[in-house]
Amino acid sequence: MSPSVPLQEMIRAIRSARTQCEERGVIQRECAAIRAQFRQSDNGGRSHNLAKLLYVHMLGYPAHFGQMECVRMIASPRYSEKRVGYLGAMMLLDEKQDASLLITNSIKNDLSHSNQYVQSLALCTLACMGSAEMCRDLAPEIDRLLRASNSYIKKKAALCAVHIVRKVQDLGELFAPAARSLLSEKNHGVLHGAVVLITELCVRSPETLERFRKTVPDLVQIMKGLVISGYSPEHDVAGISDPFLQVRILRLLRILGRNNEGASDAMNDLLAQVATNTDSTKTVGNAVLYETVLTVLDIKSESGLRVLAVNILGRFLLNNDRNIRYIAMISLQKIVGTDHNAVQRHRGTIVDCLKDQDASVKRRALDLSLALVSASNIRSMMKELLIFLSSCPPELRAQAASGIFNAAERYAPSQRWHIDTILHVLTTAGGDVRDETVPNLIQLITTASELHCYTVHKLYRALLTDISQQSLVQVACWCIGEYGDLLLRGDCQETEPVQVSEDDVLDALETVLQSHMSSPATRGFALTATMKLSTRINDNVDRIRSIVSIYGSCIDVELQQRAVEYNALFKKYDHMRAAVLERMPVIEKNSPGHTNGEPAGESIKEIQAPKVKQGELPQQPAKQVCDLLDLLGGSEETLQPSPAVGGTAAGLTTNTASSAGGDLLDLLGGLEPVPLAPAPTVSVYDKDGVTLTLSCEKQSDSGLTVTLTASNSTDSDISSFTLQAAVPKSVQLHMKAPSGDSLPARGAAKVTQMVVLNNPNKVNLKMRVRISYSSQGSAFQDTVQIDSFPGLSAAGH
Repeated sequence: MSPSVPLQEMIRAIRSARTQCEERGVIQRECAAIRAQFRQSDNGGRSHNLAKLLYVHMLGYPAHFGQMECVRMIASPRYSEKRVGYLGAMMLLDEKQDASLLITNSIKNDLSHSNQYVQSLALCTLACMGSAEMCRDLAPEIDRLLRASNSYIKKKAALCAVHIVRKVQDLGELFAPAARSLLSEKNHGVLHGAVVLITELCVRSPETLERFRKTVPDLVQIMKGLVISGYSPEHDVAGISDPFLQVRILRLLRILGRNNEGASDAMNDLLAQVATNTDSTKTVGNAVLYETVLTVLDIKSESGLRVLAVNILGRFLLNNDRNIRYIAMISLQKIVGTDHNAVQRHRGTIVDCLKDQDASVKRRALDLSLALVSASNIRSMMKELLIFLSSCPPELRAQAASGIFNAAERYAPSQRWHIDTILHVLTTAGGDVRDETVPNLIQLITTASELHCYTVHKLYRALLTDISQQSLVQVACWCIGEYGDLLLRGDCQETEPVQVSEDDVLDALETVLQSHMSSPATRGFALTATMKLSTRINDNVDRIRSIVSIYGSCIDVELQQRAVEYNALFKKYDHMRAAVLERMPVIEKNSPGHTNGEPAGESIKEIQAPKVKQGELPQQPAKQVCDLLDLLGGSEETLQPSPAVGGTAAGLTTNTASSAGGDLLDLLGGLEPVPLAPAPTVSVYDKDGVTLTLSCEKQSDSGLTVTLTASNSTDSDISSFTLQAAVPKSVQLHMKAPSGDSLPARGAAKVTQMVVLNNPNKVNLKMRVRISYSSQGSAFQDTVQIDSFPGLSAAGH
């Protein structure tokens, strides 16, 4: 192939290569020829060679040696060369390369060119790869072109201004007046560019946003003209007049109407008109309707309009296009907390989406179905969710089980229903539940004392049916160990009477112990249950002793330790076995501020030193001090109590003799505990009955522990309470687990959240906290900025 072949011939030669090695050879020969021609001073085929080089670049081969040729061709007076040069600059140059600065002057000259197509080339190149420095230098030229009379140039200039605002946000003020005047244009291309530019300006500047809220009536008029206009072949797409411009205007209206009642009221009628008059049978119409729905839900719209928007999303759920069903469920998920009743009307359609073949649609339908569960529909919704759980994909099983557990815990109509539901989940998806499921179910069973007989019978039958579900087997073993006497009695009124013998129960537990499917934790449950049965049965104690003794030499250390300790109960401590293995008391859940069922404040009382009467010493301290003095030098001096003994053991003093013992005691006497002043607490948030306080404790030179405490003074309980924190990038943040996620009414309990901060660079510390919670079926969210952290200097001393 000769160096002078046309572009088409080079493409044909490359495509005909049978191997990659042959392709590389063709491209290397052609690149060498292009380099040689670039070195010639009078090269008439420069644009031809650069076009071939751009094709090579598109294939992924190096083409950087053509960058300077692009710069030279941009400066050429010929339009054909200038066009290829600008194209090469957009492909081969970017803002990180110094060569891009060389074309700044050429772009500036071409922006003032008399030919609109040359101006267009310069605008496109600047919008594609203009750096921040280029944007600052050329911004006045772009502002001048925004006021030009040529619509073709104004459209290109508006889109170029968008790129400049994204690169240099401070230049937004320069383009704001021109952008406002472009809304009076009739050309749809110019209008589209103006709306995109105004949207970018409003997103990046709150002051500009307030200024452009005055343009809402103008935007409403433009949108009405598009909705009610007749057929226009230039802008019509599937019966919708310029849907691209409609979508852009709706997005801008959404930004302008957010958190502003005046602007929202001005666009309510227009949104209702668009929602009712747009054809939903075509994809184009659905795109406009979807943007309309998002705008209605994001602004302060009327309640009737919000219901209309939810109904549109409900129609989307019936669409054959899975993409439309997917975005409908995403939108409904966002508003289910605020418009719960409106979304509930489409519950049947949402539940039907659980049967969809598409995994993404199915996942979103599951999220939405779980969010729709309430006290009034818990039985019907749970029935559908349990059916879904039995056939759902493995990747959704854990999420479905977790959601069912949470819903059952919040809205269970009765304890028996709650237990039956959890057991159904464990039977179906026991291997996919979270680790805390077993202790939570055990706690639930212990509190339902009237259902102990029913539960142990049901779990025993489940154990005989399937021992592969480890969570179910663990709960069953625990219940058999605790309530085995009720199982053997066989007179349960809740279920059909089944006669179970002692051998049957022990056979079932031995099966679990010997099964290869049982995990070490499950074997531990089974061994403990077997041991507990030794005090609940009469005739098979020797068999239990032999079972336990076998595992005294088990390879699993945990199981071996249990067996050895249980063997000790049979031998040395047999008189204590009945007391040690008696039935567990009712397990209470830890509430916020409590530990193991006891108030956290009582732990302080337990570690206080015992008080003694004045003039008396405890029984042994004198002897202990003498022993200590003896170690130091064999002193046999008798210690006498001082007549002014303090009220606690820490306040003991002795006769200050000039001896080593006296000096030592004097040193020890100075170690009296000094009570620390509590860290100062300030209120950082108080709104709608929810209060958030903050206290700080400095851990090191750069470490800080922040404790956030939330309380609820309203008359209704708050659930799903979460705190999220954000700090500057140079600060490391670690949020520990909160004490709970619910705030009872009237301040009955509080939620605390500890946040550990590390500020190695000593930057000005700030923290933004997002507060989210649900109350009376509605979701609330707010943000608070914390700029000062009290007590840091005091805590550091």
